[in-house]
Amino acid sequence: MSLPNKLLSTTNNGTGAFILQCRKLVFNYCEHWGSNKGMVNYIKKDLAKFAKENPHIEIVVQQRKAHHPIIRGQYLNGREKVICTRNMAPNEIANKVNLLRDSSGEKLKNLTKKPVISTTESVRGIWSPFHSNPHSI
Repeated sequence: MSLPNKLLSTTNNGTGAFILQCRKLVFNYCEHWGSNKGMVNYIKKDLAKFAKENPHIEIVVQQRKAHHPIIRGQYLNGREKVICTRNMAPNEIANKVNLLRDSSGEKLKNLTKKPVISTTESVRGIWSPFHSNPHSI
């Protein structure tokens, strides 16, 4: 049995071409404010592990004065999402970081609205007195 000159990998249902949309995570915190305690602990203990597991995401840690901690996710489509992590524990911050990592960067869509957009509100259309039988009035 001979091998072909070129080895090609086959992708199944797009799994071989998946590109994570999150490109950069920026962690902003303040050393002095009490609301930043969980963020400081997360940065010191868990962020290095997250960075090793996700080498395709750029991680930036910035210290800023007199502000609550935030995580800013920047995406390939140019959008960014910001989550405030005030008074959160490190495990809650890890959940928010995973949420930003797995997000697409698209605007959130309200799913409670009607799924069908139409010029008329009902299936039968707008009622008019001219559409009814004049003998039944």
